[in-house]
Amino acid sequence: MRNFQKKGRFENIMQSKPFLIFFGVLILFFIFSMFGFMNKMEDTSKNRKIVEDKILELEKSKEKLNSEISKLKTEKGVEESIREKFGLAKEGENMILVVDEKNSLIEGKKTNSNGFFSFLKNLFK
Repeated sequence: MRNFQKKGRFENIMQSKPFLIFFGVLILFFIFSMFGFMNKMEDTSKNRKIVEDKILELEKSKEKLNSEISKLKTEKGVEESIREKFGLAKEGENMILVVDEKNSLIEGKKTNSNGFFSFLKNLFK
């Protein structure tokens, strides 16, 4: 009989309103924790994708730099690099320099577009 009464006390405690409220709050806490965990996992997967893309980009850059290094190990590659950086030519070669005339045209327009009085002034020069 005592075992039956002890069992009844435990069931009474489990079915009491304070315990059910506490248990409900505990379940809600775990549910919110799961949603937070799922959001963190989603952010982590996005960050992982970004890092993997960056790794691919860096590997391509590394391959490009390695090819440039191997190119600079040859005499022809060194000569080409020096020509690009310093604008040098071999003996017997001629260099052509292309000058951009846009700046002189803009300056000419500025002097002509100063107004009516500058027009009169320039007319009598």
